[in-house]
Amino acid sequence: MPIVTIEITREGTEPGQHSITREQKAKLIEGASKLMLDVLNKPLGSTFVIIEEVDLDNWGWGGLPVAEYRKRLKSGF
Repeated sequence: MPIVTIEITREGTEPGQHSITREQKAKLIEGASKLMLDVLNKPLGSTFVIIEEVDLDNWGWGGLPVAEYRKRLKSGF
């Protein structure tokens, strides 16, 4: 039984949105399950998909929290 974990940042896809929508999550689950069927011939009913949303404060880039990295990037470092 495949277990697929998808990690995304909790930033949303539109201004003012802080996470992806229920509909977007459903499409990710459908797509990942279909991929397991197409590539590994795993039945849709045997694939578990886990979506983990990571808060903005819980990840970093370039040795910095991502908000600080983006701030510095805008200012040209």
